[in-house]
Amino acid sequence: MNAVTQGELLRTLPFARRYARALTGGQARGDALVAQALRAGLPKDVPGPIALFAGVSRLVPDSAGEHITAKQRQLLLLTALEDLSITDAAQAVGLPVGEAKQRLDQAREALLAVTATDIMVIEDEPIIAMDIRQLVESCGHNVVGIATGEAEAVEMARELRPGLILADVNLGPGGDGISAVQRILQEQSTPVIFVTAYPERLLTAERLEPAFIISKPFEPVALAIATYQAVSGGISLD
Repeated sequence: MNAVTQGELLRTLPFARRYARALTGGQARGDALVAQALRAGLPKDVPGPIALFAGVSRLVPDSAGEHITAKQRQLLLLTALEDLSITDAAQAVGLPVGEAKQRLDQAREALLAVTATDIMVIEDEPIIAMDIRQLVESCGHNVVGIATGEAEAVEMARELRPGLILADVNLGPGGDGISAVQRILQEQSTPVIFVTAYPERLLTAERLEPAFIISKPFEPVALAIATYQAVSGGISLD
């Protein structure tokens, strides 16, 4: 099979960073994993567009977690966050399609058993905020507050101490979601998931960037696995 082309690599790189960050639970660990995959050489037994996902995935040993295994986390992230087909995701993690599908179905069922989390939403558009609330609650979580601007978000987080923050990046006249989160994290350690229509703008590895990013619009499964990864802290590579 042909090796990955430079064009395929450049197109995939931002999203491989998102995948690796969500998998490991942090920007630095995720970006280091992508760099390690590139240095090691990408697998030649998969199509070019998914070779980098495969390179990252195959550096992570399968291990049991509290609810799902490392391989199951990979399959969930590849299909829900990166929108790969089960066939492509199976190739990326090095499993037969039938076994990958079985493991993915088991992982989705296991997510339903995860303890609910109190979530604070930062979103300036009322209709979008309502949609996010419905999606969050359909995943079994509890929305404890919705902030529409930066100052309100900081004050609300100080008062509510949520278990997770789900933040839009662009708050219009209300400020900047990333700035709001940076101010919040100076006072408390809370997992954060950013929601944006342009995730590639936050996946350059050129500055401090979020570890968990979901593309708008998103599906409940994508939110569920991102929430699980954020709260559980991702996979340990030690």
